[in-house]
Amino acid sequence: SDHYQGDYISGLAKEILSKDGDRYRGKSEDEVLPFFTAYGAGSILEGIKDDLGSFGVFFDCYFSEGELYKDDGVMKLLDRLREQGHVYREGDTLWFRSTAFGDEKDRVVIRDTGTPTYFAADIAYHKNKFDRGFDLVIDVWGADHHGYVPRLKASIEALGGNKDDLKIILVQLVSLLRDGKPVAMSTRAGEYVTLRQVIDEVGRDAARYNFLMRRSDSQLDFDLELAKRQSNENPVYYVQYAHARIASITRMAAERGVEIPGGDDAELNLLTLPEEIQLIKSVIRFPEIVEGAAKALEPHRVTFYLNELAGIFHSYYNKNRVITDDPALSRARLFLVNSIGHVLRNALGILGVSAPEKM
Repeated sequence: SDHYQGDYISGLAKEILSKDGDRYRGKSEDEVLPFFTAYGAGSILEGIKDDLGSFGVFFDCYFSEGELYKDDGVMKLLDRLREQGHVYREGDTLWFRSTAFGDEKDRVVIRDTGTPTYFAADIAYHKNKFDRGFDLVIDVWGADHHGYVPRLKASIEALGGNKDDLKIILVQLVSLLRDGKPVAMSTRAGEYVTLRQVIDEVGRDAARYNFLMRRSDSQLDFDLELAKRQSNENPVYYVQYAHARIASITRMAAERGVEIPGGDDAELNLLTLPEEIQLIKSVIRFPEIVEGAAKALEPHRVTFYLNELAGIFHSYYNKNRVITDDPALSRARLFLVNSIGHVLRNALGILGVSAPEKM
């Protein structure tokens, strides 16, 4: 078949059959296609929303491409660009003069059949975004669309905007592995692993953390078995376990009647071990890490930081007792590890990952 395969398609057909019986049997494609299209799109969108919700991702607004074509919106915009000299006709084809804005060649916006290209709709969609008052628009695309960037930025300039107000993040493909071996997938053959299946298998925390461990423009190898493993080889477990250890230390301190002091009451000059100095420096860097990640649109900086901080803490914990026979040293170390716990909890929270008290 030339169509995409997948269990979800037969699932949609079964839904319609159970609701409407044989109402559409024997009818022509022209008669049934509008309903099937609307029903399928609506059902799939609800499934997407549900899956994203399970992943901890929520959108305030969903926009239908069909809205762009109401009242000839796309054609009216192209007419405006043509009046300004940014669109021209060659035969039955309309072209956008993107070379005037640095693109390598001009781009078709209306085919010789009279139908708009995807690019025409994209111009209208991004104009709609800026018309809604956004001063910065961030698109997230697959890396295979990198050649599309110059033409879209050119259209922003043609509309009188600043191309730098459109940020485009290119995301490389994810390779799913199982025990180090690739999981074969093909959308055409209907063989793939969905986000829902990944979340169901490894959990939301492991899924989010793994997707955030690499730069968006770097290839990500996601090993499903490793993501489930409760060992130091599993990055999210390693970081969450650091937080759980600290929670255990603070509970032990409370049981022994040792109070965690405030910064003014802790004798921090007693923290002289190299790893203690390293931990203090790492904790102090946290606000800088978050600010840099936000400005650069690079959340992986936070996961890198967490992996580093957790590694230093585990090493320190394995070599040293926090609660010792020296009350002043115990309070100083409790203040330090409590601060580390706050940072781990806040950083994991920024990533949408839980910070368990026990593991």
